[in-house]
Amino acid sequence: MKLHGGQFADPAGASPEREAEMGRVVDRVTRWAGNRSDVVGLLLVGSFARGAARPDSDVDLVVLSTAPARYAEDDGWAREPALGEVVRVQERGSVTEWRYVTASGLQGAVVIGSAHWARTDPVDAGTRRAVTDGARPLYDPAGILGALLQACG
Repeated sequence: MKLHGGQFADPAGASPEREAEMGRVVDRVTRWAGNRSDVVGLLLVGSFARGAARPDSDVDLVVLSTAPARYAEDDGWAREPALGEVVRVQERGSVTEWRYVTASGLQGAVVIGSAHWARTDPVDAGTRRAVTDGARPLYDPAGILGALLQACG
């Protein structure tokens, strides 16, 4: 087993090359989020967040914004962090999911919603599922994601 992000990775997991690519995607999106005045939180969720990425795992990110509607129809924002080709945009209740695939075939999803997604009184059932399945805050200037993880812990 190897150490990844402070956790032990599954020995049958993703190759070192795939994990490195996943890490580069996360780094690019984290830098992008930190440079956006409307982004109030960025959360890595799923198998990569919990250190259990498999060869077929994707990179799942949640972006919380004070202006989520600006991302609803225009995919221009996705070019900034170089996510790859947008293959599907789907409304999922109060959030919009952007699915993408990189040139190497790595798939991912960026779910964009308002800070309301992270409310803690009460925690939404879907939000709780996403967090308890594995979550790591990547950008949390106001501490809203930290409070959410604590409420779900």
